[in-house]
Amino acid sequence: MIATVIVELALDREFDYTIPDGMPIEVGMLVEVPFGRQTKRGYVVGLKETSTFKKLKSIGKLVSDKALIQPEIMELARWMADYYITPFEQVIKTVLPSAVRGKDARFKEVYFVVPTPKASDEAAAAQLRKTAPKQAAALDVLIASGTLPMAELARAAGTTSAAIRTLEEKGMVEITLEPMGRDPLAGMNFLKDKPLTLTAEQGSALKIIQQSIDTLDPSVVLLFGVTGSGKTEVYLQAIQEILEQGKGAIVLVPEIALTPQTVRRFRSRFGNDIGVLHSHLSDGERHDEWHRIADGEVRIVVGARSALFAPVKDLALIVVDEEHDGSYKQDEAPRYQARDIAVMRGHMHKCAVVLGTATPSVESYHNTLINKFACANLSCRVDDREMPMVHVVDMRNESVLQGGPSVFSGDLRTAIQDRLDRQEQVMLLLNRRGYATSLICPKCGHVEECHHCSVSMTYHRKRNEMACHICGDLRKVPSCCPNSACRTPHFKFSGLGTEKIEGMLHGMFPRAVIRRMDSDTMTRKGSYEKVLGEFRTGKIDILVGTQMIAKGLHFPNVTLVGVIYADTTLHMPDFRAGERTFQLITQVSGRAGRGDIAGEVIIQTYTPSHPSIQSARTLDYDGFFDEELAFRKSLHYPPFSRLVCITIRGPQEALVAFTAEQFHKALEKEVDASSVMMSTAVPAPIARMKGQFRYQIMLRAPHPRRMSQPIRKALAGFTWPPKVKCTVDVDAVSLM
Repeated sequence: MIATVIVELALDREFDYTIPDGMPIEVGMLVEVPFGRQTKRGYVVGLKETSTFKKLKSIGKLVSDKALIQPEIMELARWMADYYITPFEQVIKTVLPSAVRGKDARFKEVYFVVPTPKASDEAAAAQLRKTAPKQAAALDVLIASGTLPMAELARAAGTTSAAIRTLEEKGMVEITLEPMGRDPLAGMNFLKDKPLTLTAEQGSALKIIQQSIDTLDPSVVLLFGVTGSGKTEVYLQAIQEILEQGKGAIVLVPEIALTPQTVRRFRSRFGNDIGVLHSHLSDGERHDEWHRIADGEVRIVVGARSALFAPVKDLALIVVDEEHDGSYKQDEAPRYQARDIAVMRGHMHKCAVVLGTATPSVESYHNTLINKFACANLSCRVDDREMPMVHVVDMRNESVLQGGPSVFSGDLRTAIQDRLDRQEQVMLLLNRRGYATSLICPKCGHVEECHHCSVSMTYHRKRNEMACHICGDLRKVPSCCPNSACRTPHFKFSGLGTEKIEGMLHGMFPRAVIRRMDSDTMTRKGSYEKVLGEFRTGKIDILVGTQMIAKGLHFPNVTLVGVIYADTTLHMPDFRAGERTFQLITQVSGRAGRGDIAGEVIIQTYTPSHPSIQSARTLDYDGFFDEELAFRKSLHYPPFSRLVCITIRGPQEALVAFTAEQFHKALEKEVDASSVMMSTAVPAPIARMKGQFRYQIMLRAPHPRRMSQPIRKALAGFTWPPKVKCTVDVDAVSLM
């Protein structure tokens, strides 16, 4: 037999090796192979009887004693490599976590202590209490508890490992080195709960999902439910049926902030049958969780985007919660869209897929209109709770009333004080972190910009630093204007971010407990759980945050939501700007009034008549989608075409521009102009990023293969200048 192997090098090629006699090879195993004059690690991706090459080297040795990649995941990886125009080995690295495939990947081993029959000898124990009280204390704890890790036993008995070693020498205990699983949920308390009584709409939705699980007709269900309509309870009861059949499920959530809440609900319902996979786990925790899943110890996996590739046995259901969320799109190769890969994995592996959201992506909504997806609607909140009252404040008028630009309208200030007086909670959204978005010299107009990106630096007051939110570059705040012809010592801070909002709130409401939740504050492990836990228990009065607070979170005592500046995402040079604004406002509005008290939402905007804002105000989903689909159709944008964005980048602008133009000419020779719309090579909206000048070529066509095959041919035949790179983003979400 011949094994086809890909090595851990970016070659986009597969190599044939003979299999030594008696070596138990399976597809998906990690092996060591001779490669040139070196030895490389690689993955067995196929087995066959013959090879087109005559002289073959032999596989050196097995690194893993079992297949690390399931055959169905291998099939999916091949499809992804083809669809997303990405080297196969790069996709393999995506579907298999580095914590599992890395050279240091192993189980943690600890010393365990076990009492021997001699430990029950009363006379020996009595003598021990007289002569060695610390040893006796350790023995008493061990007999009461059974087997214990040595460190835990020493801690509980108030003694040392040396005393326990002495007990071993006396034959009273046995010490063994054994693997010990690292549990990311250790220390978290869960109260067991029971299935809730479903509303009529929830019951109907569950029946559609159950039919999908049993018959795959329909194979994909869009669970379109307003905020607070009980989508999670429908997921839970659908998964309960799967568990009763002995099968498994994957539940994806878009933000790590949502993972603890989702895990808590699932763990409370299903106990220890839950595995967790997300980027805030340590490598050791991720390694152990992955193996627990692969070994069938858990049947439900909850996690962020990468959890989609978890090796769940007998997978019967994939749930993609908040399916519209942009974080499901990976921003590095392979640039896959997890929602779409979930649908493809469901199709390949014969399992049902549920896409849940209160604000469907335009693509998913369109798929229900053409009957590609089934749609289950939840139009009412559970327990007949009312949707929040939404008010739009025109900040142009507010500027006139307050004699200049203002951050907080009079309505929002009054509403916040009213909630504080009633001991209710408030959430405020501003989708922009930092203190000020730019530092401007009022004399000469100089704006402090990043040296590596064509964006202004954002001022962070607490750190007293300027930061670029594109490349992460940090810089001290200059003491005077950097313009040599000016050098004035006075600077003006322009714009605002969540840090500034937090500071202003402390000044306006000094007795309130205020916390900020953005990527600047959520840096330590457990940060999300800590802040959300304090907010849930009422220790925090006002929670300020970016989009990470906008979706999926359930806090019954939140009765007011304020959107500080609703126009943040509205005027981006991207055809999805209106959709993102509608989704963000609708989602954050849904955090209000989820308890017994009615909620209120105040949206501050300078463009109150914009269709996205008006549709969000009235919760007019159909009106928004009708208008958005008409706009997309007229310009041949998704979902009426597939979109590929090619970005060419390098440190020298003239060379990048020339290379982009030449590659465009090469593409023109390959594409069918009658079915593919292709733009010229133009500077990207953010023309310089991380020291790289960027040019883009946009392609649109009814089917992605009409673009992918010509792109592959053009890439294969094109010679790239040194330091000029090209990335291909199929089904691009952001065009920035």
